[in-house]
Amino acid sequence: MKAQVVAFGLLTLCTILCGCARKTVSAAAPPAPSYGSVIVEVSGGKQAAGVGARLDQPIVVQVNDDQGNAVTNAMVTMSGSAGVEFDPVSGLTDSSGQFTTSVSLGGMAGRYQLTASTIAKSQKTVTLKIEEIALGYQEVLGRELNDQYCARCHNAESTPERVSNFDNLEIKPHPFAEGDTLNKISDADLAALIGHGGPALNKSPLMPPYGYTLSKSEIQALIAYIRIVSDPPYHSAGMTYAKQ
Repeated sequence: MKAQVVAFGLLTLCTILCGCARKTVSAAAPPAPSYGSVIVEVSGGKQAAGVGARLDQPIVVQVNDDQGNAVTNAMVTMSGSAGVEFDPVSGLTDSSGQFTTSVSLGGMAGRYQLTASTIAKSQKTVTLKIEEIALGYQEVLGRELNDQYCARCHNAESTPERVSNFDNLEIKPHPFAEGDTLNKISDADLAALIGHGGPALNKSPLMPPYGYTLSKSEIQALIAYIRIVSDPPYHSAGMTYAKQ
């Protein structure tokens, strides 16, 4: 009887070990790294969001070779100013040669320069600079006022929520990001244009006055928003920029 118990125990142990052996799967080898010669932006640059907030759209970059072909399994790493968070911070490009990451901005208003980098076959680091904008309280209010009162004419792009009137106007309004023009106009003159309409500065009468609609603080918030989204950037002694 004892011999039978021992034999049964050995048989059970053998069955368990064999079962475990059958379930063991060797780990797949990681893909061999690939190398490109250039990294380009696909989408996601020049967005604006409140300080500390996640950008509405992810950043998408692509790694290409010398012939402009997308490179799969190339490593991409993101970096940026203090307080910026990436999800994920690095990874391999997909079958389209692209890498996608979500970005949360830092806690200070201003412009943030982000860097996407990859390694070329020569082991040289190839980089791409991407700029995003963090809005403080005043700029966030200005953006809300822009969406409510200004974007219908000053933004040529229509959305399901807002149909643009830009193409219907004989004299085209300047987009608020058009720094080449708006940077040359002082804050006082912008306030006059917004408050009293285009004729206040011999501009188009199609620009209506908003002095009875917006308070002085709201007009200043709108100007602050115009300044922070300007391209090229508007520089003022009192303006705050995110440190690198």
